[in-house]
Amino acid sequence: MTTIIWDWNGTLLDDIDLCIRSINKLLVDRNLPAVKKDTYKQIFSFPVQDYYRALGFDFKKEDFSIPAHQFIDLYKSGFAGCNMQKNGVEVLQNFEERGYNQFVLSAMEHEMLEKTLKEKDISKYFTSVAGLQDHYAVSKKEQGLKLIKDYQIDKKITWLIGDTTHDFEVARELDVKCILIADGHQSKQRLLKTGAKVIDNLEQLLKVNLF
Repeated sequence: MTTIIWDWNGTLLDDIDLCIRSINKLLVDRNLPAVKKDTYKQIFSFPVQDYYRALGFDFKKEDFSIPAHQFIDLYKSGFAGCNMQKNGVEVLQNFEERGYNQFVLSAMEHEMLEKTLKEKDISKYFTSVAGLQDHYAVSKKEQGLKLIKDYQIDKKITWLIGDTTHDFEVARELDVKCILIADGHQSKQRLLKTGAKVIDNLEQLLKVNLF
């Protein structure tokens, strides 16, 4: 069965403004300069600890776990104000009608991932979802490999759809095809450098011939 492995944050969920507001609160509290959207999309990366360092966090002064958990608390408090990406539900419905098998693979902590999908009322579209065991957003490669194995996914007819260079790296590790969407957490310029297929928004997926 044709399989789609979705990233969540930035790909299906439009949470970039919430992420910027949340990280800027942490930066201001540490007398560090706030980040604007254009700069954010140029430096956001995985593991997120490296991205925090690029913003000026000093983990000799405090353990990474402190700002990481502060960020999650701010994110949770603002999550209700996040919407799905435009045409997100339409694409999920369209893919379901095509008979595609859909999964979510996210760097979000697993329990929180399940909760947020339910809150947006889209859990019904997915065979299964896979998040990480903590809030440190290091890598989702291992969870992706487990997903492939557990559900006996045919890699030759599988696409991973995401919004970051890490999604491309994960797709390469899983040996599946990749589409990157340029209205998420990283700039189109960065995404194009991967050599993956890059589109501007989810709506364009309705016109892409995947197989």
